[in-house]
Amino acid sequence: MTDAVSTDTPPAASAAEKTPFSAGYTRYAMWLLLGIYIINFLDRQVINILAEPIKKDLHLADWQLGLMSGLAFALFYTVLGIPIARFAERSNRPVIIGSAVAVWSGFTALCATATNFWQLIIYRIGVGVGEAGCTPPAHSLISDYVPKEKRASALAFYSMGTPIGGLLGLVMGGLVADAYGWRAAFLVAGIPGLLFAALAIFTLKEPRRIMAQHSAQIASASATFGETMAYLAKRRTFWFIAFAAAVKAFIGYGHAPFTASFFLRNHTEEVAQLATMFNLQSLGFLGLALGLIGGTAGAIGSIAGGMIADKFGKNDLRAYMVTPAIASLITIPIFIFAMTVESAAVGLCVLAINGFLGSLWYGPVYGTAQSVVPPHMRATASAILLFVINLIGLGLGPLGVGILSDWLNHGLGLGSAEGVRWALILSASVGVVAFVCFWLARRTIREDVVS
Repeated sequence: MTDAVSTDTPPAASAAEKTPFSAGYTRYAMWLLLGIYIINFLDRQVINILAEPIKKDLHLADWQLGLMSGLAFALFYTVLGIPIARFAERSNRPVIIGSAVAVWSGFTALCATATNFWQLIIYRIGVGVGEAGCTPPAHSLISDYVPKEKRASALAFYSMGTPIGGLLGLVMGGLVADAYGWRAAFLVAGIPGLLFAALAIFTLKEPRRIMAQHSAQIASASATFGETMAYLAKRRTFWFIAFAAAVKAFIGYGHAPFTASFFLRNHTEEVAQLATMFNLQSLGFLGLALGLIGGTAGAIGSIAGGMIADKFGKNDLRAYMVTPAIASLITIPIFIFAMTVESAAVGLCVLAINGFLGSLWYGPVYGTAQSVVPPHMRATASAILLFVINLIGLGLGPLGVGILSDWLNHGLGLGSAEGVRWALILSASVGVVAFVCFWLARRTIREDVVS
């Protein structure tokens, strides 16, 4: 598909698809970027397992938990992601990533010093500011490191940082909070980022100079933000997957701060008994259980989604959208069963299925977003995609579920336990919208993919 806009097919675009480094170095870079993304999500999500002790210590309502874990972080994370991505289009991406790691890690550690709700909000904003400089340049960098036919798998590998970071955040946060308090958990979460920041700055390589040697024209290829938006405006696939992923993120982020609370409120005695079997307290057990179950299943689902997309997408690009579409639909009844079954142990096990299916979309979505734009627009396209996903998902998900829980609790008089249960169930039902958007993207993807 061609357009009149001159940036649609940049000169020597095919040169940008060549892999600039050896297979050994590329593997190292991919593992380092995965490690950075794990720390990214560990620092972002550790607050979720700490929600109940923070609520009790600082005397907060559920809507305040949703605000500090969602909107306060997401607002700055999403808004700053675009200008940072614009900077990353022509600047040193490893330096940007390393600097971002140092910033968000420092603010994570500062959360340990918060003595009231507003201090915690300010520090969470700082975490969001730092994390805004991670994924857009990382997606762009990975797309330069690997060939097109492996892009979905590579980005799915990177995206394993989401479930693995969530796993470590839940496990570490729960265990440390049980032993030393929730403030200590923030300190432990913030420390590793300083090492990863140094590794990113001093060992990751910027491939643009090497790639430019294959074509002098590629070095001057650039596009303004307006040109990129105009280009994306004609790619319906991009917007379908953006809103589908935003709905998936709304559900995932919205559930994250309240899943442990659901089990603590609805299965108090059974959780305590299960925790005793492992010589743990309830919070530590839930952090371990939710982390291992959701994190392991999510990591497997992430890499599986990318592999399926790359394998079947070779013959028919529509295959990129089929798996996340179907998964979005069947996770709804599975999640409802987990929330309504009488046994906490069964509910936790069922959530593993939900975790696997809920992460199948990472590789297909991020890979497709990088493939519907030319190389010099990739960081900006990634930032725009994340803007939509996180403003709706991370910004509104936790806050929306928290408000719904409070309304069901106080407004309808269901009580705290039933309020959070039905808030989780009702929010999961919007997964139908994600299914529709993925299926619509299936109809347009073949005409929109360009690189």
